[in-house]
Amino acid sequence: MTAVSFYDTKPYDREYLLHAAAPEDAAANWHFHEFRLTAETAATAAGSRAVCVFVNDRLDRECLRKLADVGVRHVALRCAGFNQVDLPAARELGVAVTRVPAYSPHAVAEHTVALLMALNRKIHRAHNRVREFNFSLAGLVGFDLHGKTVGIVGTGKIGRCTAQIFRGFGCEVIAYDPFPQNEWANENKVAYAAFEDLLARSDILSLHLPLTPETNHLLNAGTLGRMKRGAYLVNTSRGRLVDTHALIQILKTDHLGGVALDVYEEEEGIFFEDHSSHGLQDDELSRLISFPNVLITSHQAFLTHEALTEIARVTVANLQAGPSGAWLDGTLLT
Repeated sequence: MTAVSFYDTKPYDREYLLHAAAPEDAAANWHFHEFRLTAETAATAAGSRAVCVFVNDRLDRECLRKLADVGVRHVALRCAGFNQVDLPAARELGVAVTRVPAYSPHAVAEHTVALLMALNRKIHRAHNRVREFNFSLAGLVGFDLHGKTVGIVGTGKIGRCTAQIFRGFGCEVIAYDPFPQNEWANENKVAYAAFEDLLARSDILSLHLPLTPETNHLLNAGTLGRMKRGAYLVNTSRGRLVDTHALIQILKTDHLGGVALDVYEEEEGIFFEDHSSHGLQDDELSRLISFPNVLITSHQAFLTHEALTEIARVTVANLQAGPSGAWLDGTLLT
């Protein structure tokens, strides 16, 4: 295998990637960095034919040009999303870009439901109380999921898994997707609806869309205001699907019952890092965290043994194939 520089790596990344690779390849040719790949750090890839990056690395045109100048011919994403890469620039520069199109949709779907249930039943607040020997139940009332209407926005693999879990709870599930999966919907008793209808009818709205120019700030001041009063919003997909400023304003009016987020539109430099010793410098995220009906996790929906194993397997296979190799289905972007 050619030399590879890995960026934005944590101990669990290194553990699973090394386990998926031949030890002699990794020992001789792999260089792990904890910092992110940007135009400012691209020079550190000198000597590598490939780089491996994650969701918050920023591969804009300048970064890709610098990578190409030092001999990089392959960018391997160890994630499904690719909005952080300037794909037209990569094509112009002759840099192949691969990704992991599907690792474990169950991991993200299960985290989606776990977040909602924890928020609804106030599990996080109850846990903190009991640790202080406070066994009062005041303020911990939730609601049954059974019988509620759940709106699934996006019915790709993760959206479909999430919908099926909610069906198992006895929820009515409605969905919106520009490309409906009608056979699946009929088999699972899911009804497709227009987006505006979904906003108006859903007790719980769960987002499962990629970030594109069309989906950027899909939930904004207008669409958030058209959600059913008291509804819960869950986003485990992409942070920029939701306009944070508009979300804060709607929360201040008590229009929404609760918000559960695993992603945030300005998470770069914040999520995956420990800020406990110096405080949080992002005022909007600090304000979100201050609401009692908001629960946030730090982009961990993917973090299961099964998902990490599959991410490592496909990423290593892509790296072994090289910039012009035999790709696994669905992994090649350029």
